[in-house]
Amino acid sequence: MVEFELDMYQVAAVAAIMFWLGSWIVKKNAFLSKYCIPAPLVGGLIFASINTVLAASGMMVITLDTTLQNILMSVFFTTIGFTASIPLMKKGGKQILVILFISVVVLTLQNGIGSSIASLFGIDPRLGLAVGSIALMGGPGTAAAFGTIMEGPDYLVQGASVVGLAAATFGLIAGSILGGPIMRRRLNQLALKELAITKSEVAVTKNEVVDIEEVEVEREKKALGMIRTSSDRFVWAAMLLALALGSGVVLSNIMAATGITFPAYMGSLIMGAIIRNIVEAVGQRHPNEEMEICGDISLSLFLAMAMMGLKLWVLAGLAVPIIVILIAQVVFMFLFSYYILFKLLGKNYESAVQTAGFIGYAMGSMSNAMANMQTITRKYGPAPAAYLAIPIGGMISDFFNAVIITGFLNFFT
Repeated sequence: MVEFELDMYQVAAVAAIMFWLGSWIVKKNAFLSKYCIPAPLVGGLIFASINTVLAASGMMVITLDTTLQNILMSVFFTTIGFTASIPLMKKGGKQILVILFISVVVLTLQNGIGSSIASLFGIDPRLGLAVGSIALMGGPGTAAAFGTIMEGPDYLVQGASVVGLAAATFGLIAGSILGGPIMRRRLNQLALKELAITKSEVAVTKNEVVDIEEVEVEREKKALGMIRTSSDRFVWAAMLLALALGSGVVLSNIMAATGITFPAYMGSLIMGAIIRNIVEAVGQRHPNEEMEICGDISLSLFLAMAMMGLKLWVLAGLAVPIIVILIAQVVFMFLFSYYILFKLLGKNYESAVQTAGFIGYAMGSMSNAMANMQTITRKYGPAPAAYLAIPIGGMISDFFNAVIITGFLNFFT
């Protein structure tokens, strides 16, 4: 069989092409667009499918240099470290801390469910973690990153990438399907539907909904890099990233001396959090938008590369355990959100919107969370507290997710 190898520069070029192809397909496909399926995932999957067919036919196999993929993974997780802002949590108040605490509890339970059921099927419990918070609370980016780590020399968990990304894709769809219907049922039960439906309030409600829509448009523009920021602030963000990456290597070496296995990016992630809080403590403004764009760029390329290198045939032998775990995760999320979370958050309209948003990012991504909340607020009226607590609490939970996943991996190793 002919082996065709792409070096890291060629891999980057193909990843960019797959990203553009995926973006075009997502825009043209209502299903993919509705459930916020990432463009790099779609494009990368096409490449992986073609490569699988070529290899199965004995014609050719394409191998990829993963050097740049590993670098982009470290950059992506370092930008997550920069989201852990103590002043931001204080500014958001008690509700953000509540959402953050609940997120940590849920992601821990997701990992417990995944690893336990995997053990019952006689497979590596660490593979069950790939169908836990790695894929669900973490989303496709975290699934791809930890899949790479788990398949590496430190853990040797075969199939972690393809299992995690398959579970993450399912989670994106499930998070959208569950959120709105579950909370609409609660709203109807509590007769809250009439809150925004009086003639005297119609005009005000419409204006507020338009404001929410405008916020969503701005968020989408940021994700596409359409909001212009000064070159100085981009340089500032890049220098902070470089500092965190470099000092993070030193911290990782110190952490490795403890005898506990940590992912290579862990030191940089922690240093990102430390540096951000130092920057804010001395009165400097942290470049949030620029850091977010750097994270988006690194994640998009990294996710495309990770998808391109998937060994899709691994899924065939693990289909039944994965399906059982995913069903258990959906049942857990329904029961927890409907009977516990809604009540914990206050049993009112705001708590219903927050619960719908929580389901979105706990099963898929923040894009799903915002879509779930927007579906409800467009029909019933604004929920400003939810639009503050869910994005910030969910964003900071990514930091804790990475730490807790590492703890689970070391426990089972």
